[in-house]
Amino acid sequence: MGQADFRFGDASGVAVAKSKAATVDGAVAELLAQLPSDDLALILVFLSPHYDPHQFITEFTRQFDSTPVCGCTTAGELAPDGWDENSVVVLAFSRTDFSAVVRPILNLDSFRVEDGRRIGGELRHELLRVTPQVDRGNSFGLVLIDGLCRREEAVMSAIYASLDDIPVVGGSAGDGLRFEKTWVFFEGNAYTNAALLILLNTSLPFRVFKCDNFEPMPQKMVVTEADIESRTVKELNAEPAAEEYSRMVGIMDDAKLDPFSFASHPVLVRVGGSYYARSIQRVEPDGSLHFFCAIDEGMVLTAATSRSLVGSTQDVFAQTQDQIGEVSLYIGFECLLRRLDAEQHQLARDMSELYRENRVVGFHTYGEQFGSMHVNQTFTGVAIGRRQA
Repeated sequence: MGQADFRFGDASGVAVAKSKAATVDGAVAELLAQLPSDDLALILVFLSPHYDPHQFITEFTRQFDSTPVCGCTTAGELAPDGWDENSVVVLAFSRTDFSAVVRPILNLDSFRVEDGRRIGGELRHELLRVTPQVDRGNSFGLVLIDGLCRREEAVMSAIYASLDDIPVVGGSAGDGLRFEKTWVFFEGNAYTNAALLILLNTSLPFRVFKCDNFEPMPQKMVVTEADIESRTVKELNAEPAAEEYSRMVGIMDDAKLDPFSFASHPVLVRVGGSYYARSIQRVEPDGSLHFFCAIDEGMVLTAATSRSLVGSTQDVFAQTQDQIGEVSLYIGFECLLRRLDAEQHQLARDMSELYRENRVVGFHTYGEQFGSMHVNQTFTGVAIGRRQA
C-alpha cells in the first residue's frame, strides 16, 4: 500500500497511513513507508487489538523522537478505504497547519473533578504558549479514554468546563467484541484506566459534528433499581430489566437479547432539550442490563425508532460542507453498535463506501465524547477543511 494511496494532499495538513501486516514489525515498516518523518505536530494511532499494544506502541514511537505519538486500541478501524478490522490507522498532523499539546490522565479510578479542571486549564495555557491565540474558532480538543473505565462522564464534564468553550470530541478505546481490556497510548507506553486530552490549534477551517439516527417514541421506562457504580440496571418500571426492556421495544423473547438487539433498539435520555442514546452492552444472567453509559435510579429512558443510517450520515456530510467548504478528511469516532446495526441490516458495505468517499479516518468505539457529554450509538468527530490557495 503506497504512500500516494493514503495521503489526502498537502492542502489537508494531515497524512494518513494504514497497514494490515500480520506482525508488529511488518505493520511498523509499512506505516513508516507511507508517513513523513519530520515537521510533524502530532501522530495519532488507532490500533486493532489484533496487535500487541505494548510491542506496537514501543516500536512505533521509537521512530519519532520529537513528535508526540498518541492513540488507543479499537473495536474496528475507519480506514482510508472504508471500514476495517485487524488493521492499524495512523494520522500525522503537519506543523505547518497545526500546533498540538497533550496531557495524560492516569489512574482514573481515583479521578476527581478538580483534577480534570486543573489539567484542562493547564493544557490550554500550554497551547497559548506555542500559538498566538486560542479560542473556539481556531482550536479543538480530542479525548481518548479507556472504554471500560466507567469514568467518562466525570472526565468529560470536568475537562469541558476548563476549556473556555473550545469544542471537544473523542472516543472510548475498544477491544473488538471482547470487552476485556482497552488501552490508550502516550510516550511509547500503553495505559489502561487512563485518558488523553489533546488540544490542537489550526489555521485550517474545521467543524466538530455529532450524528445519530434515532427518534424518541412514546414508550418510557423508569430505572427503579440499579447498581450505579457498575452501570447495571436491575429493574425498569419495577419489573425485571431485560423483560421490561424487551416488551417496551418490541422484542418478544428476552432470551434473544444480544449486541445486535441492543444496536437496533437503544434507549434515549433527554438532556437540555436534546435526546442522547444510552446503549446497552449486555444482559446479565440474572436478567439485569449492563450499560455503556452512566445510569441512575429515577432516570427516565425513552424507547427509540430509527431513521436511515446512511441518509442521516449523508446529511451531516452535506451540512459540514455547507459550513466549511470542501472537506479534506473527517476524523471520526463511531460507536461499535452503529457498525453492528449496519451489519444486521445489510448496510455495512454502503456505510463503508460512504466513509471511503468522504475520507473518514478514525475508529469504532465503546462510546463517544461530544462537548461535556459521553454518548453512545453516535458518530462524532471533527471535519478538517482545506488550506486556502
